Amino acid sequence: MARNSLLDRFRPVGAPGPAGPSGVPAGDDQGPEAELVPVFEALDPTIRDGRILVDSATARAADTVAQARTQAAAMVEQARMDSGAVRANAAAAVSREAVASDEQMLGQAKEEAAALKRRGESRVPQLAAAIVADLVSDLLGSGADQANAADTDKHGSDAAP
Repeated sequence: MARNSLLDRFRPVGAPGPAGPSGVPAGDDQGPEAELVPVFEALDPTIRDGRILVDSATARAADTVAQARTQAAAMVEQARMDSGAVRANAAAAVSREAVASDEQMLGQAKEEAAALKRRGESRVPQLAAAIVADLVSDLLGSGADQANAADTDKHGSDAAP
């Protein structure tokens, strides 16, 4: 016997008044499982649609993962092929920087050498004059010493006291 509502499971209780039989669930020979059969039958198309959606999504996800793996492998291969060129470009850039730095240091060194040369050349007349003066004074001083020595030799410097 099919029931229309959950409340149909209970026996009707008597009208208000003196005490009557109490309301107790009716004894159902088929049990509560029989009540759920129509619910699950109504859900069967939804469950099938859900399985179809899950299967479709799983297949699309597998395709997406396969495409991503293929793209990743292609990117890695391209990176491997490009790495030689990138390394060569990096080495060329480092070499250019080193050459530029060397040229800059060479330019600075040439400027410093030119400044030292100018400073040295400007001091040559003063140093030459000082050297000539020292030589003249040494020669004049040596000549005077020699003349004094010759005078002493003539006047008896050989005689010892």
